[in-house]
Amino acid sequence: MAHAYTPGLKVVPSIRLRRRRLLPIPGEVLVKEGDRVSARDIVAQTKLPGKVHLVNVANRLGIPPDETRRHMLKKEGEEVFANDVLAQNEPWFKFMQTTIPSPVTGSVESISDITGQVMLREPPRLLKLSAYIDGRVVEVMRGSGVVVESEGSFIQGIFGVGGEAHGPITVVVESPGQELLPELLTESVRGQVVVGGAHASWETLQKAKAVGASGIVVGGINDKDLRQLLGYDIGVAVTGQETIGFTLIVTEGFGSITMAEHTFDLLKRRQGHQASISGATQIRAGVLRPEIIVPGVLEGKASDATERGAIQVGDPVRVIREPHFGVIGKVSALPSELTKIATESKVRIMEVSLGTGERIVVPRANVELLER
Repeated sequence: MAHAYTPGLKVVPSIRLRRRRLLPIPGEVLVKEGDRVSARDIVAQTKLPGKVHLVNVANRLGIPPDETRRHMLKKEGEEVFANDVLAQNEPWFKFMQTTIPSPVTGSVESISDITGQVMLREPPRLLKLSAYIDGRVVEVMRGSGVVVESEGSFIQGIFGVGGEAHGPITVVVESPGQELLPELLTESVRGQVVVGGAHASWETLQKAKAVGASGIVVGGINDKDLRQLLGYDIGVAVTGQETIGFTLIVTEGFGSITMAEHTFDLLKRRQGHQASISGATQIRAGVLRPEIIVPGVLEGKASDATERGAIQVGDPVRVIREPHFGVIGKVSALPSELTKIATESKVRIMEVSLGTGERIVVPRANVELLER
């Protein structure tokens, strides 16, 4: 067997890619097919329903629920402002009158004759959807969103947190093995995507937030620092919705791990170029990786739009499980026969040659392809 199928991380200098931008609920698309858009351009928008508030009018006025409407001063569909009188009773003596003010500004959505509760809804919130990447609109889905196509460099990380962000690439370390220290982050990196080396500590992440960095890209991070950053254990959940002040992308794994040289070199070649990044990660079904997209063809090279799913002899790979976790090498052999491993299971394996000249044997399921 001359090849193996396995997931992989893409690190591609030049590729044509598409990103689907969809609204969570139907709305309005603001661009048309063929339009050129920049990353921050708004391509679609919709109104998200406001928050609902319940007011138990019957209970507060001491009346039967079926008399609620009679005591309401505001009707269904009517606009209300905070502290406007919603309802009041009709006592024999004026000083015994009870009034119920509106807790919010919004509208009266419904009045229940069964429960005596009034539902108020805050004004809708306008959600604006950006293009995310510089490119061209190649498809418009009426009322839903668009597909944007772009050419540029594409780098996938192994894990990330934080949403979409933008900024110029800024490499602040000399080598992929150097640690990203707090003192390397100054006010000059505000709004930029900062590329470090092997590791970023808790202190560095705090400094990144303080100086206003748009994103941090490093080889590794300690699990305890991630928990401290988020305030909870992330488990196996989907990431990308965290509000931490910046977007964090880890290219290699947990711990202090030297960033892959080809990843570091590509980011260095893109120094100063505007990038779109996302920390969204999903490890289970429907794998989603954090990404760095830098629009613009690098040095006039033609785009490479091919998708690969097969590993062949000579391909660069990364080991993603112990005891060789994080090791990068090239496939030197793909034996077809089943081989017994330490767990006593029989699996198909591959031989990987390391830069030191050492060769290791690992199960094929324990590696991922590094696409370049």
